[in-house]
Amino acid sequence: MSIFSIATSGLSAASLRVNVAASNIANIRTTGPLPASGGSGTSASASSPSIGPTFPAAYVPLRVDQVSQSSGSTPGGTVATVSAVSPSYIAQSDPGAPFANEDGLVAAPNVDLASEFAELATAKYSFIANAKVIQAYAETEDTLLDIKT
Repeated sequence: MSIFSIATSGLSAASLRVNVAASNIANIRTTGPLPASGGSGTSASASSPSIGPTFPAAYVPLRVDQVSQSSGSTPGGTVATVSAVSPSYIAQSDPGAPFANEDGLVAAPNVDLASEFAELATAKYSFIANAKVIQAYAETEDTLLDIKT
């Protein structure tokens, strides 16, 4: 794998990290009814399944898993994949919500705002570093072409 390919895979991973963190931050307050469980805490929509409106589920936060690309005869670069955070929600008190259960609880996305901002900072510096690698590669290539002529 060439230096250019390795650096562009890093740029792609950094871009994916920014997109996922931005989505998580934008949806941090997108709550929904608690999923029905076998216990005593059932959601308002589950207690009366045929009567009343149904509400959308809480936002499911995402995370980026990044691993070294190690396939082929010349390994290099990185592969980033997106998966759901587990557990995806936490119970939060919001008795005024129309979908709150009898205890006044709703499902809130399991998003840690500080971690999301740390992800954004990590992605920023990763993007800068990989862009510098591409810039240095291009400058070196230009210098080599000047030497040959």
